[in-house]
Amino acid sequence: MLNSIVKNEKTVILLDEISWMAIRDKDFAGQLKISWDTEFKRNTKLILVLCGSVSSWIEENILTSAGFVGRISLKLAPEELSLFHCNMFWGKRASRVAAKEKLKLLAVTGGVPRYLEEINPKLSAEENIKQICFSKEGFLFSEFDQIFQDIFSKRAPTYKKIVFSLVHGSKTLSNVADSLKRDRGGDLSRYLEDLSASGFITKDAVFEPDKKRASKLAKYRLKDNYIRFYLRYMEPIKDKIEKGLFRDFAMEGLSEWETIISLQFENLVLNNIRSVCGLLAINMNSVGSAAPYFQRTTQRKKSCQIDLLIETKYTLYICEIKFRKRIPKSVIGEVQEKINRLRLAKRYTVRPVLIYAGELAPGIEKEDYFDRILNFDKLLSNP
Repeated sequence: MLNSIVKNEKTVILLDEISWMAIRDKDFAGQLKISWDTEFKRNTKLILVLCGSVSSWIEENILTSAGFVGRISLKLAPEELSLFHCNMFWGKRASRVAAKEKLKLLAVTGGVPRYLEEINPKLSAEENIKQICFSKEGFLFSEFDQIFQDIFSKRAPTYKKIVFSLVHGSKTLSNVADSLKRDRGGDLSRYLEDLSASGFITKDAVFEPDKKRASKLAKYRLKDNYIRFYLRYMEPIKDKIEKGLFRDFAMEGLSEWETIISLQFENLVLNNIRSVCGLLAINMNSVGSAAPYFQRTTQRKKSCQIDLLIETKYTLYICEIKFRKRIPKSVIGEVQEKINRLRLAKRYTVRPVLIYAGELAPGIEKEDYFDRILNFDKLLSNP
């Protein structure tokens, strides 16, 4: 029927939220394949686009399905916008709004374009967040329930428990299983893969220097800034917000705010590794690995955690990502201790890097310890 109304001219057919089209028809993917093979593919001017928020359904029924082998021209998974492009949502006021204020909003929205569209550049970060989060009419007030119900349906409560277990920091599969009192394999592994495919969490696999493959060590990180903010600060007072009883709002007054915003800032940096490499004059083609790094305590090694380790053929960039009102000089000793704990081949040059938001203690730059110091302003202005 659809093919009968398509003329012999350049045409795009876009099937949005395709998993919902298939929810009551288990053979939907099969029928789509038959329609493509017998009708659609004959039209050389036709482009068929399949999209949806349930990435796991598309992965299972289209991308990895034997029935669609050789029929897929392009696979596209939209990522969050770069900080450079996020900065544009403040429009002509971007140059007048301080990076600190932008960070407050980005700590809530991340680089999600639809959330950034809700920003009113004329208002402060607190006023914006109060309107879109802490008002029952606010766009982000009901967003969590809606997206989780739409994407995961009856299993939404289970997926919610998993992401909640990551609110306070990254965890290994064993850590997640222990916190949920579930077995490590089976359904839990699949649920984690679904959340990764949907862009809510990410799996940071540890790349061991001098080894060709990533180690089996890996941690799951809550990648979506909005979800962390919602679960930590909005959901516990949802009833008060609905009744209009939540009035006063100050981000610095939120419980454990400095810890949470540190995680949000770390997410923003890790989602902008290409920009970081550009500022460090690193050619992306030379990068072997760029990810958080951690090593466990063994008989030969002490535990060590690095916010971002960038490896090229002969150089390791040890990046410390720091958010504080005032970053103390002790950060130098902290980074040096991490470097001391790493077991590295002598061929590597080690370059410590500080990526920060806040104010630096005067002694940090005078010590001339870090090879590069990048503040949040630079990330916002670098394409």
